[in-house]
Amino acid sequence: MDVKKRAELIKRGSEDIITEEDLLRLVKEKKQIKAYWGTAPTGPFHMGHLASLGKIFDMQKAGVKTKILLADIHAALDDLKAPWDQIKERAKYYQKCIELSFPWDENPEFVIGSSFQLDKNYMLDVFKIATLATVPRATRAASEVTRMKNPKVSELIYPVMQALDEEYLGVDMQLGGIDQRHIMAFAREYLPKIGYRSRVEVMNPLMASLKGPGTKMSASIPGSHIKVYDSEKQIKEKIKSSYCPVGNLIENPITQLCQYIIFPVKGKLDIKRPEKFGGDITFDSFSELSKVYTDKKVHPLDLKNAVAYALVDIFKKAREYFEKNKDELKKLGPDFLP
Repeated sequence: MDVKKRAELIKRGSEDIITEEDLLRLVKEKKQIKAYWGTAPTGPFHMGHLASLGKIFDMQKAGVKTKILLADIHAALDDLKAPWDQIKERAKYYQKCIELSFPWDENPEFVIGSSFQLDKNYMLDVFKIATLATVPRATRAASEVTRMKNPKVSELIYPVMQALDEEYLGVDMQLGGIDQRHIMAFAREYLPKIGYRSRVEVMNPLMASLKGPGTKMSASIPGSHIKVYDSEKQIKEKIKSSYCPVGNLIENPITQLCQYIIFPVKGKLDIKRPEKFGGDITFDSFSELSKVYTDKKVHPLDLKNAVAYALVDIFKKAREYFEKNKDELKKLGPDFLP
């Protein structure tokens, strides 16, 4: 695959890149590129996490070696969203959800944060950046990611560690949501100050809430998300009642589920409908679907039915596993149950 095609695959669907020039240079100069996506195992694992995971499919097609960081220590640093005594169990739970959610051609390498973040050299580098970064600068970096209701010192350490993860994971790129932009810019600024190179930062849009504009899909917002192991009935009911304006793609969770999960995984979307309403139709790309939908030639209910059917199929393995292993979820708390 030539340089231009590799770069386009890496860029496809992203909302921002710091910087595109650095990405193109990286693709030209390095045959084996390494990237990571990190997630703090806090609340229930839901489909909002999967926009970045779907992007990993593109990266793998572009020949990028991918790692997934299960940032267990970060989960506690963020205002104890995960209690210290549960961070290891929640990391295992997240890994199982990720492994079962997608039909991976090549399994990403999973790395537990605490397996290297407590090492002497890593912690020395944390202190080095802490002596350089001001409180306002660290606060700005953490502001879109950590809770910051009554900011803890730990929430200011969070971006320092995320910056260092790029170095200690030995990667060339970090992948994350657009809410990570301040932290990624922080990493670009501070890693060179302690002798490390800056990395390319690739940011994806956040999945819209099922409730509609104004909120993101989040485990902390009831009715905004779908767990990857929700029952068939729950998936269908949640999709049926979700926001999906006629002909509008803006903050539309249904079309986003198509763009970031269904097309990357299945490569197509089948819509079943009676002949009097146009008959069955198959879309082979999101661009095809978006044109027809914005032209108002597909009814939202027909699209919702197709999306529900596709999601039920994609997440079959995760659903079946946790139906048989509900005790694993009970240990984590009632919020984790389907």
